[in-house]
Amino acid sequence: MIRKEELNLVTEWDKTFKKSEKVEHSKVTFVNRYGITLAADMYVPKDAKGKLPAIAVSGPFGAVKEQCSGLYAQTMAERGFVTIAFDPSFTGESGGNVRYMASPDINTEDFMAAVDFLSLNDKVDPERIGILGICGWGGMALNTAALDTRIKATAAMTMYDMTRVNAKGYFDSADSEEARFEAKKAMCAQRLEDLRNGEYKLGGGVVDPLPEDAPFFVKDYYDYYKTERGYHARSLNSNGGWNAIGCESFVNQPILQYSNEIRSAVLIVHGEKAHSCYFSKDAYSDMIKNSKYTDNKELVIIPEAVHTDLYDGGEKDYIPFDKLQIFYEKYLYHK
Repeated sequence: MIRKEELNLVTEWDKTFKKSEKVEHSKVTFVNRYGITLAADMYVPKDAKGKLPAIAVSGPFGAVKEQCSGLYAQTMAERGFVTIAFDPSFTGESGGNVRYMASPDINTEDFMAAVDFLSLNDKVDPERIGILGICGWGGMALNTAALDTRIKATAAMTMYDMTRVNAKGYFDSADSEEARFEAKKAMCAQRLEDLRNGEYKLGGGVVDPLPEDAPFFVKDYYDYYKTERGYHARSLNSNGGWNAIGCESFVNQPILQYSNEIRSAVLIVHGEKAHSCYFSKDAYSDMIKNSKYTDNKELVIIPEAVHTDLYDGGEKDYIPFDKLQIFYEKYLYHK
């Protein structure tokens, strides 16, 4: 028997962005195949008629739907799509009786469960469903597109490959057997420490206070997650972060292994000056290498933009919403 958990959902508007008068907003829930109930904000264009194309949105990794995934979802709903922004398993308002854990498998399933929900929704044409992932969920979106044949179009914004960064470190600076062994050894020791203490130790969110000598990308994260611009009380990155062992399995479970077999359309977007841009460039290169399906794949680099500029637009509205609308209209409006 498939059962939904009764979640305690906030009823007031508590987003980091203003509520649009152009869309109808509601809270919805759905279940993934692991029995975890996920919470989502649903946005529907006002005066919508008939079954519409739909987009499921999530990310960044360690953020909540009240932050930039909700901004993307609401904006795309203003442009004619039914959208949902959801909290992944174990985070935000979603279920999972251990909090702040992550899994390449379960998080890919979260996106597939969102597609399940949209496919069965009366407002949605099940043949016209896309997904959009931000930061670490950009990688998860590509991973889902490689598995879920129902998805017609996928956008990955300012993406991370979370399995790569966990296995190899930032900029692949810890890409050695020795470094991985020490990381795994530390997490195995932490497992026992957590059990002795009867609780999971948090790994820490974005560093606060910000050290004067912090790298720019750390300052970039601080400027979003730790300030009025993007702080949210339920966001892991804004507060205590993932559990110290929360991403343990990522070290040994690489995603995107069959990305060059994705037949559906993919748009990868990244900022030119983002520290993370190498993730998108390499993911795109791997996706089209020896692939029969390159005509509907595209990499767009936004001049001057840094990583978090594609979270909320930054100071210059860097998010290419017009480009996203054209992309989804091309592949979702036409069967």
